[in-house]
Amino acid sequence: MAAAAAADAPPPPPTADSFPLPPVLAHRSSTPPSLITQGAEGRLYKTTYLVPSLPCALKHRPSKPWRHPTLDARLTRHRILSEARILAKCRRDGVRVPALYALDEAQGWLMLEWIQGPPVRVAINARLRPGAVVERDASLRALLRRIGNAVGALHKIGIVHGDLTTSNMMLDATGRTSEHDGGGSGGGGAAEDEDAQEESLRGDVVIIDLGLASGAVQEEERAVDLYVLERAFGSTHPRAECVFHEVLDAYRQTHKQAPGVLKKLDEVRMRGRKRSMLG
Repeated sequence: MAAAAAADAPPPPPTADSFPLPPVLAHRSSTPPSLITQGAEGRLYKTTYLVPSLPCALKHRPSKPWRHPTLDARLTRHRILSEARILAKCRRDGVRVPALYALDEAQGWLMLEWIQGPPVRVAINARLRPGAVVERDASLRALLRRIGNAVGALHKIGIVHGDLTTSNMMLDATGRTSEHDGGGSGGGGAAEDEDAQEESLRGDVVIIDLGLASGAVQEEERAVDLYVLERAFGSTHPRAECVFHEVLDAYRQTHKQAPGVLKKLDEVRMRGRKRSMLG
C-alpha cells in the first residue's frame, strides 16, 4: 500500500544539482545557484553578480544533444545575441525590462537584473479573493492600465514580445509606481489589511523573458501580441476578464499606431473564433 502511494506521489521539484551547470555557475567563487524554473528551451537560476550582495538571474540555454552540434551552437548564439540586443534597445528607449549585466553566447547564458517582486500573475490571483467585486477594485484596474502602458511602450519602439502573459511580467517592489500612492493610513486593523492589499499591486510593471521577441512594425504583428495576452489573461484570471478592457484602453493612448492595432485586433479575434468553431 505504501509502495503504491509512493509511486503515485508527484516527482520532487528540480534542483540546481539535477542538471549540468554552465561553467560560470560551477566556478568555486560563484554563489551557489538556486534553480527557479525550467522550460523547454532553458533554465533560470538565482545567483549573484560580482559581489554576494547583488542578486541576479542567470538564464541558461543548455545544448540540445539531439541537434547537430554546429547547428545547435549557431542557434544558441543567435538566440542569446538576439535577446541581448532587444534588451539593450528596450533599456535605451525607456521600456522597463531587466538590465543585462553580462552574457556568453558560446556557453549560452545571459546574466540579468533580479527583479525584487512577484510575477503579475501571482499578484492578480492573490487579489481575487472570494467575494471581491472586481469591477470596483480601483487598484487592480490601475495595475491593468500599467500593463497596457508597458505593452504599448514595447510596441512603440517596434518590438513584439511573442509570448505575452502575466507570468512574463513582474512587479518591481522597489519602484512603487501607483495611481493610488499617497499618505499612509492612520487606522489599524481592517485599514492595515487594506493597505497591505493595496501594496501588493504597487510597483513598476517589468516585462521579462524576451527570448521570443522580435522587431515588428506591422499592425498585424502587434495585434497578435495583444491577442495572445488577452487569451492568456482570460485563461489565467477568468474572474478579472471583465476588466481586461483597462489594458486596451491604456494601450490606445501609448502611440499613434495604437488605434489601428486595436482595430486589427478585432480581425484577429474573428479569425480566432472561426478557427475555434472549425476545430
